[in-house]
Amino acid sequence: MKHVCSALLFTLACAPALAAPPADFEARAETLRQRIGVPGLAIAIVEDGKTTLARGFGVRQLGAPAAVDGDTLFPTGSTGKAITVAALATLVDDGKIKWDDKVTEHLPGFQMYDPWVTREITIRDLLTHRSGLGYGAGDLLFVPRSKLSRAETVHRVRFLEPATSFRSTYAYSNLMYVVAGQLIEQVSGKTWEEYTREHVLRPAGMTVSTTHNEDNFATANRAYPHARMNGGLRGAGDQVRLDEHDDLGRNAAPAGGIASSANDLARWLHTLLGAGATPEGKRVFSAATHEQMWTPSMPMPTGPMPPELKLIESKLSSYGLGWDLMDYRGARMIWHGGAVFGFGTAVVVLPEQNVGFAIAINSEDGELVRGLMYELADHYLGKPQADWPATFQAYKAKKVKQGLELVKAKQAKPVKSTPSLPPASLVGTYADPWYGKLAITQDKNGLRVDFTSTQRMAGRLEHWQYDTWITRFDDHALEPAYLSFAFDKDGKVGGIKLAPVSPIADFSWDYADLNFTPIKTTE
Repeated sequence: MKHVCSALLFTLACAPALAAPPADFEARAETLRQRIGVPGLAIAIVEDGKTTLARGFGVRQLGAPAAVDGDTLFPTGSTGKAITVAALATLVDDGKIKWDDKVTEHLPGFQMYDPWVTREITIRDLLTHRSGLGYGAGDLLFVPRSKLSRAETVHRVRFLEPATSFRSTYAYSNLMYVVAGQLIEQVSGKTWEEYTREHVLRPAGMTVSTTHNEDNFATANRAYPHARMNGGLRGAGDQVRLDEHDDLGRNAAPAGGIASSANDLARWLHTLLGAGATPEGKRVFSAATHEQMWTPSMPMPTGPMPPELKLIESKLSSYGLGWDLMDYRGARMIWHGGAVFGFGTAVVVLPEQNVGFAIAINSEDGELVRGLMYELADHYLGKPQADWPATFQAYKAKKVKQGLELVKAKQAKPVKSTPSLPPASLVGTYADPWYGKLAITQDKNGLRVDFTSTQRMAGRLEHWQYDTWITRFDDHALEPAYLSFAFDKDGKVGGIKLAPVSPIADFSWDYADLNFTPIKTTE
């Protein structure tokens, strides 16, 4: 879980990079938070070895007065990939692994779909989105929830067919970071959660950050998730609080399972700007491994941006180890975004300016995160200031409007038709090689569908048109899907293909990668 008209210039003076946050920045951040409707916000800024801002704005949850402060925990999503890389870096520093070791040297049973890729894939490949898997492939193993262990999740990787040849194409992969987390456990003898906490978070001085949901939920000073759910598609409508326990499956925590605070994110920024050393001189990871993190490993596409976002269009963009490496207005920017249900985050470093900042919110209004991100970048680069939050807000509104129009047009025109077979003929258990089982049952109210590898991913199955049916999940926060049935020569169900209903559904709802076939029963 992402990103309108003319940019409004509110400062025209072009100055050299400044060594303090923008004047009245805190008041502006609060004004923007209220204008966009974000319940809570945390910001950390580190400049020239000093923390110049680490505080919260707003509230931890709607309807309650508890305020966000510098120690309020926010799940930080995929920004945690860099922390998983840091955990691996400590193993490199200890001589237990090398970045270019074959994965099977440390995970002997690991397999990709292609035996040659199994033999050749390295730890670096796991971290750079070049495995050959499609964009977000396998994410339904932990989205929206999961019953699977991390080891079982890694086992199922072998059933995912590649979308491209190995190392040829950038395609974002959470699943490869799950494999990296399992490798950490295999090499260290400790779970990813334990090892990362003991060897990265605490040595960096990140004293309240958590790797376990249980620790996060046990912390009173934590933010709660919010989203807009009642406007026709996710991202439109009124802000509501979500159930924090409906988090992504913890099997995928190495891909984005850290919760952190403004003060702890400041400590992380200090460690990054210190090339692996804390302000006190304690070394978390070596300068050599730090250099590898920010070295380009895989080119990323740099397609044209829409006119209103042309200024942020990169000329050169690559992925390092857990980091996006890009140019912005002539400067090097190293950053990563993060989004989990009800939260959004960005961690940004401007190395040549010796500046880093982090922004976290407890809602899915990414326009505030991206807007503040570029507003701060312009300030520290001495560039003319633009009203980026307004630009991203307008851009998101346009995309949501287009999405709603597409959904309305599509749902308003199902073809009047009847299915080829009566509902009872669709009842059965189906299996996809990597996801697992799908069960279709019938009761007095009609058909029900259950994605059995995922807790509470079940609901009604209603006829849509022809041989396509639509899910009506009991949990309305889940992205609905179309199920299209195909039949064999005997007129029985031969397979089911899926697709998301929403045209702007997050890529992690990778329904299109599923191919269910009936499980044959013995007579």
